[in-house]
Amino acid sequence: MAARRAKAKDGKSGKSGKADDKGVAEILADLWKLLKDYAKQECIDPLKSLGRFLGYGVPGSLLVGLGLLFLSLGMLRALQRETGAHLTGSLSWVPYLVTLIVTAVLAFLAIRSIGRPNRVRAKERQS
Repeated sequence: MAARRAKAKDGKSGKSGKADDKGVAEILADLWKLLKDYAKQECIDPLKSLGRFLGYGVPGSLLVGLGLLFLSLGMLRALQRETGAHLTGSLSWVPYLVTLIVTAVLAFLAIRSIGRPNRVRAKERQS
C-alpha cells in the first residue's frame, strides 16, 4: 500500500496510460475532434431529420388541404344540384351551411388526430 502511494507521489503509478504518452497538442486535437463529433451528433443530425420530416409533411398537408377543398366544393355543388327546387329562394343558404359543418367536422377530426398518440405504438413502448 505504501509502495503505491510513493509511486503516485512520484507521478509513476505503474500504469502507462494514453494520456501520459500524448502531448498537449494531441490532447487538444482529440478534444477538438470530440467536440465536432458531438456537435454533429446533437445538432446537425437532428436538423437533417427535421428537414426530411418537413420535406414530406408540408407537401402532404398541402395536398390534403387541397383535397378537402375540392371535396367541399363537390359536396356543395351536389347539394345545390340534387336538391332541385327544394333548397331555392329563402333556403338557398342551407347547402352552404351543410358544407361548412361537414368541412369543420372533418378539419376537427384531422386536427384532433395530430396530437393523439397511436395506441398500438404506446403499447409497444410499454412492453
